[in-house]
Amino acid sequence: MKGISHFISGVAAASCFPWTVAAALDRNPTYFIIGAVYGILPDTIDFKFYRFFYRYHQTITPDPRNPDPQVIANEIAHAIETAAEQKGLYRLKINTLRRSADQWQQFKIRLDATEQAVEVEMGPVVTTGQVPIPGTFPEAGTSKGWKKTAVPIEENYEAVTTVDIFDGPAYGFEMDEQGRVAVHFLPWHRTWTHSLVLGAVFSVPVGLWLGWRAGLVAYTAYAVHILEDQLGYMGSSLFAPFSNKRVKGLELMHAGDALPNFGTVWFCCMLIFWNCYRAIPDPIYHFGFVRLMLYGLVVPLGLYGLLYRMLNRKTTLPEIIDTANEWGEGNKL
Repeated sequence: MKGISHFISGVAAASCFPWTVAAALDRNPTYFIIGAVYGILPDTIDFKFYRFFYRYHQTITPDPRNPDPQVIANEIAHAIETAAEQKGLYRLKINTLRRSADQWQQFKIRLDATEQAVEVEMGPVVTTGQVPIPGTFPEAGTSKGWKKTAVPIEENYEAVTTVDIFDGPAYGFEMDEQGRVAVHFLPWHRTWTHSLVLGAVFSVPVGLWLGWRAGLVAYTAYAVHILEDQLGYMGSSLFAPFSNKRVKGLELMHAGDALPNFGTVWFCCMLIFWNCYRAIPDPIYHFGFVRLMLYGLVVPLGLYGLLYRMLNRKTTLPEIIDTANEWGEGNKL
């Protein structure tokens, strides 16, 4: 999910504890702040810190003078085949191709498990705002590179990766028990930072500093973030450091899907409102939880979903991962 969804989910999780609302009424928002911070903490560590210290076995930097898609496809296929020959995770980084201060060469990468091949397609030159520049679209028949791999591929994330501005994508290739090379998109993401075990460890300092109630709020918000991520495709290393394997997600949504993110934010707002309402000694207007959720959540979301479907009656395309916006800053993680 996007960053705002995790942020508000942490606040909502904190509001479920009676001492959080009681402290807020006493002009102490500490528990709400802890919930917000720990709700976004796993992705903050990944995208703002850990990614910059991650090391790769191979880096692909396209030639800015002659960006040949076939060369890129060959190198990616070589990385996959190298991973089949060694033990452990083979880490590959693909850099973006900057043309000028405000121009970037766009290209797309597709790892085709069915055809057992890598396909790279060059696109237009785009601005930093990702707007295509007229006259820069490649000529037909010259924009694609295709390379069959010597080993089968297992694609774990249903997506076409678009590479254009700022930072490029990263892959982890690893041989599995069936003799296939499993593809892990963003191998530095949702690993040890998205562990239910280490989440408890990260909550201990807050508990020692501000008491066990603060520690419990911190862990709950952290765990909610991880469980929300399990609704998607990528999954998380839920039990690190005991097991570093990513537990596959439920594949119910993509991180940037509009309706699930909007619905999560709306539900959290309703939940925060309800938990604060319950603390009012003698409210002017009385209503129950079911009634609130029916009129405040189900009906508005139903109308929103209906309107959304009416305005988007188009053929569903494979999701495009925009690597410039992986952290919920306008993307789709």
